[in-house]
Amino acid sequence: MTTWHRLGSKSELLERVPFSVKVDRHSVAVFFHDGRFRAISNVCNHKGGPLCEGRVRGEFVMCPWHAWEYSVITGKGPEGFDEEQVPVFAVEERADGVYVETPPVMPRKLIKHKPSHLLEPHPKPAGPPPRVLVLSTTAMDDLNPRFSTSDALLEHAVDRAKRRGADVQFIKLRDLKFRHCEGNYSKAAHACTWPCAITERDPEDQLTPVYEGLVHWADVVIIGTPIRWGNASSLYYKMIERLNCVQNQVTIHNRVLIKNKVAAFIITGGQDNIQAVAGAMFTFWAELGCVFPPFPFIAHSRGWDAEDMQNNVRQVKMSDTLKEAFWTIIDRHKAEMDKPMERAGRKANTLPEPDEIAEIAV
Repeated sequence: MTTWHRLGSKSELLERVPFSVKVDRHSVAVFFHDGRFRAISNVCNHKGGPLCEGRVRGEFVMCPWHAWEYSVITGKGPEGFDEEQVPVFAVEERADGVYVETPPVMPRKLIKHKPSHLLEPHPKPAGPPPRVLVLSTTAMDDLNPRFSTSDALLEHAVDRAKRRGADVQFIKLRDLKFRHCEGNYSKAAHACTWPCAITERDPEDQLTPVYEGLVHWADVVIIGTPIRWGNASSLYYKMIERLNCVQNQVTIHNRVLIKNKVAAFIITGGQDNIQAVAGAMFTFWAELGCVFPPFPFIAHSRGWDAEDMQNNVRQVKMSDTLKEAFWTIIDRHKAEMDKPMERAGRKANTLPEPDEIAEIAV
């Protein structure tokens, strides 16, 4: 049975459009296009974004979360994507106001898209060697390379891990072309999705090996960074901003993607601030779900006034203590490394599912 619902007078609605309204169990987005009021579902087919908050270009509204587009007339996507459709509602202008009819005159049409392989299960075969993911966040000019103290210690860690029988992946962020985080979380918590929306829609984005390694592959993660003006490197921050999609699954779905993985750090620089850099790194990687052995980082610094970088390089090259620090600690504290760590902190609190996303599942 159809029902007509009064939305308000024409003048009232013209002051509000575009806007959304709840009618029965439907969230309806109302637009004014080509001299007429139009009504489609407010819920994007992709991840439930609020279409009434999107930019309107011609007859198409762009979802503010991930830029999917729909006609405010037909509910369909633009040419080439027009098999997808959001519900369309009939609208009438009467003497006493503007009315919308439920149920919709055109239903939602969802096309089955092949899920990202990041969503597929990645079972670990029985009895494999430990898997060690090594991440370098040092920027470098490949045509004019320099000696990197953090990379040198990472390379030593790679060599020692291989000699101990581990399976090792060494990823240098400077070799990957990946986009900056575009702040989907700033739009809405549920707009920051797993997999990352950038990875999902941009086949040229190369951060996928990092996602695969951290979430599905590694048992141990070693991250190396130089100190740059008292902080970790800019490449490090570019990466962890894109890892918000991993942490956000904990916040909005209580879904921990990284489990039983040990993290450790290598931090080097001619100037001090190691404790602050290490503390910030611990906070972030703990929020992802990593656990830490006792003494979980090694670091080298010669203090605030150590601007003679050639001497910093020389000391790292000559130091067997720095090279062997990880392995001595691991051997002495293997039992503690096997213990899980409970999740805690304000990020442990989950957010409720919005009604709009729940509607797609109905």
